[in-house]
Amino acid sequence: MFNNQIIINILLTTSIYLLISNSFSIIYYSTKFFHIAHAAIITSGSYLTFLFGKQFAFPFSVSLVTAVLIATLLGILCELIVYRCMRKNNVPPLSYLIASIGLYIVLQNCISLYFGDDTKIIRTGEVTVGHEIFGAYITTIQLITIAISLMLFVSVNLFLHFSVTGKSIRAVASNPELCNIYGINSNKVILIAFGIGSALAATAGILSAMDTNMTPTFGFNLLLYGIVAMIIGGVGSTSGLIAGALLVATAQHLVAYYIDTKWMDALTYIILILFLIWKPLGFSGKRLKKVEI
Repeated sequence: MFNNQIIINILLTTSIYLLISNSFSIIYYSTKFFHIAHAAIITSGSYLTFLFGKQFAFPFSVSLVTAVLIATLLGILCELIVYRCMRKNNVPPLSYLIASIGLYIVLQNCISLYFGDDTKIIRTGEVTVGHEIFGAYITTIQLITIAISLMLFVSVNLFLHFSVTGKSIRAVASNPELCNIYGINSNKVILIAFGIGSALAATAGILSAMDTNMTPTFGFNLLLYGIVAMIIGGVGSTSGLIAGALLVATAQHLVAYYIDTKWMDALTYIILILFLIWKPLGFSGKRLKKVEI
């Protein structure tokens, strides 16, 4: 019985990590720096849903759509107001990371200032036992989370591989200077990548908060797990993201069951360190032409 429950828990966690790692990798793939403020976009999606649904009493579906749109706009503004100006001034690569951390701190503190640091809930119904499947239990929102995460992951990757815009994103990731020469506006493509990545991140934050609860900092941990999954899987690899998310989720739930939940984070970063030492390119083994933090 517990084995089936662990499998369901692993599947649920994998779907969330997969969505977050995919949202982050789209931005990282096209810009080559760690957009740490992405964590605030994850958090803002859930808190905006709380704002419109609980405080303004909007219909829940309207709250969800509005929250994702505003969170997406917030991610786009990070690119327009901060990162694009930095690219124009040819700042060193490390400056992007520092600026991104600063952005995250500002956005996270804005959320804390307005909503407070206490735990918030955006669920609309009562907590139920859920549906029984082979002796294990899964709630309706967990089923929805798995379905939406997998659907978005497949849809976005089909878009990246087969649409003109998606191919442009991959081209800019490979060589932005050459793309500009051939008439592909790298700034426009990066802006689209920020929009797609931010929308996915906001959706992941909402789904995660609907299953559990939320605090102003909960998006940061989710982002770190997504980054670990991306690094383990290999940057730019679709199958690698799946493998990375599955490995992280499986390791966390097994160590939580057999040892203690306190070891979940520790084991995650132990796995990351081992990969960085012995398999730095991840499962896929793909190396980008230029990778910067």
